[in-house]
Amino acid sequence: MLREVDRFADAAALAPVLGDWSAGDGPLYRKLSAALVRAVDDGALGSGERLPSERELARVLAVSRATVVAAYDDLRDRGVVERRQGSGTRVNGRHRVRRSDGRVHGGQGTAIMQRLIDGPGSLISLGHAADGGLPEVADAVRDVAAHELDDLLADPGYHPRGLPGLRTAIAEHYTATGLPTTPDQVLVTAGAHQALVLLAEIYLRNASAVVVEAPSWSPCLDIFRQHGVRLIPVGLDDDGDDGIDVRALASALATGSPSLLYVMPSFHNPTGRLMSATRRRQVAELAARYEVAVVEDNAYEGSLLSTEVETMPAPLAAYAPASAEVVTVASLKGVWAGLRVGWMRGPVGVIERCARRKAMADLGSPLLDQAVAAKLVPQLGELRRSRSAVRRQQCAELERLLRETLPEWSWRTPDGGLSLWVRLPGDHSADVFAQLALRHGVEVIPGSAMDPTGGHDAYFRIPFLRPPEVLAELVARLASAWTELQRHGPREDLPLCPVV
Repeated sequence: MLREVDRFADAAALAPVLGDWSAGDGPLYRKLSAALVRAVDDGALGSGERLPSERELARVLAVSRATVVAAYDDLRDRGVVERRQGSGTRVNGRHRVRRSDGRVHGGQGTAIMQRLIDGPGSLISLGHAADGGLPEVADAVRDVAAHELDDLLADPGYHPRGLPGLRTAIAEHYTATGLPTTPDQVLVTAGAHQALVLLAEIYLRNASAVVVEAPSWSPCLDIFRQHGVRLIPVGLDDDGDDGIDVRALASALATGSPSLLYVMPSFHNPTGRLMSATRRRQVAELAARYEVAVVEDNAYEGSLLSTEVETMPAPLAAYAPASAEVVTVASLKGVWAGLRVGWMRGPVGVIERCARRKAMADLGSPLLDQAVAAKLVPQLGELRRSRSAVRRQQCAELERLLRETLPEWSWRTPDGGLSLWVRLPGDHSADVFAQLALRHGVEVIPGSAMDPTGGHDAYFRIPFLRPPEVLAELVARLASAWTELQRHGPREDLPLCPVV
């Protein structure tokens, strides 16, 4: 295991911390040096931290080794780092570090969150997939303001479990889908993300491992990593029913001693696959056999794209034997992520423990948002059908642009979700391509951030929730970056004079 001061000796781990370091004018080596200084000043790189070798960092950042050598020389001359034979390049213990400015640092998932904080700027960011709210959201707001506002204002406002009317609406929604649910089995959260944070706090105390799909979404993986657990990745099955490979899953549950199984049945992020009813039953039965709790994340369940799916399967929990412990997570992201309304449905005891955590975090989500959500949940079926038609067109447009402009790239049309899972040809690394894409104005999240096995290093996710003109500009920028990589490889950026 790497020492704490060696956590960024791996260049792939350091790259997300640097963000869009290559943006702007000036020589690359100076911009790289400036980005490393910012990382030290922010507290991301601590005293004694070892930096990657010049060759390895150059490979990951898609620059010449001379660029990194020049940047390291500049840092050494400024007293930021020290270089010793046999010890590599380390942050100088004597360098005075300012107090952290609160930026989020860590894995690629936390880098995605930092982008949300900073804003995209001139970049087209592929780090998140969301679009504007449906007109029905405005209708619900007006309805609440006209008929319920006085009653809400008379309420003290503290409901850690969630507004009773919303919890009832969610329970009725699940019951209608084939999963009988009562309001005391529901906890309202600030989006699906908070639900995962609360569940991790409950399940991962003194835990050793979590079984996850490979690939999976990196911010979710980072939630688990924060608890120091070992991730056990299990690949998806391409034969027969789509979903996690049940043979590999059985082996992982039998030998890995996990405390939790985390899956995304509807629709898997980033691949967009829909787990069949048969596969859901198999997964639930395996988890029950090995007494492992399951968290099913269905935050994208309303994003059906395939015209061949006539009926959506019920949540995985509906297929679970009585002995299984399954928690279902979902949200109104498909209606409008700006509401920040999510929820979990599970055993009453689990919901109660998470409610206590929720109370400690924020005393409960805003009542006005929940009142609006209570108007929308009964309409979810129709709202999702109308939005899916628009998303189907957006997905088809992105596929058309990619086929015409980058025909050598490959992907599988997703069953649902909000993005394409694209593979670069040959042995090209998406990590390297991501660095070139930054210089062409696109933030790419490489597959290495979503699969710790290295099995998807050539992949990256392209969300399609954009107007046609923005999709066209996005593909044009990606094509420019791809052309540069194909023709020239890493850019040479030798300083005009020695760095002294």
